[in-house]
Amino acid sequence: MASALSERLSRIVKEMRGQARITEGNVADMLREVRMALLEADVALPVVRDFIARVKEKALGQEVIGSLSPGQAMVSIVNRELAATMGEGVSDINLAAQPPAVILMAGLQGAGKTTTTAKLAKHLIEKRRKKVLTVSGDVYRPAAIEQLKTVTAQAGAEWFPSTPEQKPVDIARAAIDYARRHYFDVLLVDTAGRLAIDEALMREIQELHAVLNPVETLFVVDAMQGQDAINTAKAFKDALPLTGIILTKLDGDSRGGAALSVRSVTGVPIKFAGVSEKIDGLEVFDAERHAGRILGMGDILALVEQVTAGVDMASAQKLAAKVKSGEGFDLNDFLDQIRQMKQMGGLSSLMDKLPSAMTAKAGQVDMDRAEKDIKRKEGIICSMTLRERSRPELIKATRKRRIAAGAGVHVQEVNRLLKEFEQMQGMMKKMKGGGLMKMMKRMGGMKGMPKLPGMG
Repeated sequence: MASALSERLSRIVKEMRGQARITEGNVADMLREVRMALLEADVALPVVRDFIARVKEKALGQEVIGSLSPGQAMVSIVNRELAATMGEGVSDINLAAQPPAVILMAGLQGAGKTTTTAKLAKHLIEKRRKKVLTVSGDVYRPAAIEQLKTVTAQAGAEWFPSTPEQKPVDIARAAIDYARRHYFDVLLVDTAGRLAIDEALMREIQELHAVLNPVETLFVVDAMQGQDAINTAKAFKDALPLTGIILTKLDGDSRGGAALSVRSVTGVPIKFAGVSEKIDGLEVFDAERHAGRILGMGDILALVEQVTAGVDMASAQKLAAKVKSGEGFDLNDFLDQIRQMKQMGGLSSLMDKLPSAMTAKAGQVDMDRAEKDIKRKEGIICSMTLRERSRPELIKATRKRRIAAGAGVHVQEVNRLLKEFEQMQGMMKKMKGGGLMKMMKRMGGMKGMPKLPGMG
């Protein structure tokens, strides 16, 4: 959805340039593009109608303020209304209850409930400093209980055992009793799902809800479900007093309609979004930031957070001190930079969060190929001896052949890496002392930075 809507908006913004004010004509043109992009993204028709009506009401007759053009003003309105449709800002998880605070996970089979339960456990442990217990009430899927045990261990939480022979309500009572006696802050209850809505499923989860009296009842939905997500959301909303939504597989979603539709249908906030398959791949959902991503404005805050989390600060400070003092930047330092890039989630993960104006310039870059190239570089450096890494000038023809054989590459690849290293080494030398500031001044500071789409 992000790319489709961004492309359509960029096109209409260009067409609207030079016009003095927003008119019914140019609003109609732009809204036609927005409507098509939303429908292609599988957003529910009633949600699209309501969204278009709100944008139209706010846009018609609006004077152009300051340097804003009609196109920029429209992008601003669409951005605000997208955020409003998804819930505006952040809605944090509620743990205000006598411990253990019980969180019930609901949703269809295949939405990613079990993995998301573990991801949420990790989030609560790391971000909220809570002692977390998980339990599975899914007695129908043979592997469900073992799967939760495995992912709970990865998250660093404790798992409460259950068996397929037990009734879900009995499992729930035993788990809550154990959590109270062992002073757990939070109990996460994974529930059974079905491939489709049925009466037995709803009756069971209603019984569980009555026994557990959860402080949060979270509806887990696959972001790629599209129109089906609306029907599922309605059924669960009618059966349970939902308090929040977790969108899974948002990273693999090319359409994204569920993010807009489910919030409108249920009336409850989206609290989290699954952004990768890794155990730490759960983000607190921020509607304004997600709206910016949909419009191709990127999510610089999320990018900063991702980079900060992935950077080894001690290693970065050591490198900074080395550069400042003028000590040699060697292949060990180069290897550290490659590994830190991998820790941050790789190139494609970082590029996803950049504004489309920047990524468009890098659009011709094959991300898969670039990721493989990074791994290849790491392999080449790891095939070198410690002495070769600290003194690259020793690497001549014979050594190059040995390194290439060890890394499973051609000698030309070794030559290419050494050339790139020399270029970076040269750049590091220029940064010695106050060299970085001088370089920035010569480059004209930030003048060359691309502007956001629709921002002139």
